[in-house]
Amino acid sequence: MGRGRVQLRRIENKINRQVTFSKRRNGLLKKAYELSVLCDAEVALIVFSTRGKLYEFASSSMNKTLERYEKCSYAVQDTNVSNREAQNWHQEVTKLKSKVELLQQSQRHLLGEDLGPLSVKELQQLERQLEIALNHVRSRKSQVMMDLIDELRKKERLLQEVNKSLHKKLSESEGRNATHDMRHPTDDNGPWNPSVNGGYALPSTQQNTNLHPVDCEPTLQIGYQSVPRESIEPPQEQTHNQPQDNYTGWWV
Repeated sequence: MGRGRVQLRRIENKINRQVTFSKRRNGLLKKAYELSVLCDAEVALIVFSTRGKLYEFASSSMNKTLERYEKCSYAVQDTNVSNREAQNWHQEVTKLKSKVELLQQSQRHLLGEDLGPLSVKELQQLERQLEIALNHVRSRKSQVMMDLIDELRKKERLLQEVNKSLHKKLSESEGRNATHDMRHPTDDNGPWNPSVNGGYALPSTQQNTNLHPVDCEPTLQIGYQSVPRESIEPPQEQTHNQPQDNYTGWWV
């Protein structure tokens, strides 16, 4: 008589559950060993009981088997992730291409090209768009011009202030020069000096070398003054043919 089919559900009896766990654990470890020997497979088995006790089996080395498992699992995950990313990028590229085509088509329409396939309604919409764009351009142009005018006005005010300050400095310098000329007047004969000859200094003899010594007298002489004849006219050279008479020679 064969065994009946065991219903797969949690065993409520604690003792029966423990006995079943120990039997099936030993059978599982035995099957893992047999699989590794018969099929030359790398088998690693890890079992934790309800109390947290560890039971393990490894045909070669548990650490090497786990490292190999991590590499394989992560590689699969990486390939899956890369495939999903590639699909996403492909979809994004197709969307961007369609948007670029639409923008290029609208640009051609705004430039007045490829208007043949458009209907009357589409042409009216295009006309409205052009009017709106022109209004924006005009408003922006007027705003830029107003800003430029304000900036030029500011520069004009600044230059006017600078000009006023320069005029003020110039008037002050002219006033100082006028007061200086009133305090120290000048003449053609030299600077004004009240302590010499009534207020004017006589020219120096070194500068006027062609003047006669009589003209360079420091005091003014009133009346007749005899001047030596030699100072007026130098003596003439006597020759053998001329007479020796002083009176006759001087008169001639």
